[in-house]
Amino acid sequence: MSPTPTGRLFGNDLVLTRTFRACIDDVWASLTESDRTARWFGPWRGEAGPGRRIEVRMVQEEGGPWTTMTIEACEPPARLAVSSVDDSGSWHLELLLSERDGVTELRFVQHLTGTEGVGEVGPGWEFYLDALVASRDGGPAPVFDDYYPSMKEHFESQRS
Repeated sequence: MSPTPTGRLFGNDLVLTRTFRACIDDVWASLTESDRTARWFGPWRGEAGPGRRIEVRMVQEEGGPWTTMTIEACEPPARLAVSSVDDSGSWHLELLLSERDGVTELRFVQHLTGTEGVGEVGPGWEFYLDALVASRDGGPAPVFDDYYPSMKEHFESQRS
């Protein structure tokens, strides 16, 4: 079964959500503890904190490169904002968590400088967030070829 794209564009913000039957602190740990981020995105190293820089090894990318990220905001367990500039452009990401009745929602936002390229970026984040879900549930890891290029049109059709 092919994954279904969920991301939406709101102006220049690409927004994706996932829900977890888990407390907010546990989901926060999946987003911030290096041994847990390694399961779905990649490990990180350095001294974390607002205004500080860490290095993240993106294990799903070709060659598993390390990239420098600046922690713009860290408000446990509800908000993490990071940014990075690399050969692919600038990345401004915000992860927002809320919990109700033992269910935690993750609202993942990439603040884009423009919507060109969203057809490539959106499927990538769908893939990574599904990898997060699989890492938490113990399910099989997603396969990127199931996301791109099949989801490209979903994201490009939302451009204004």
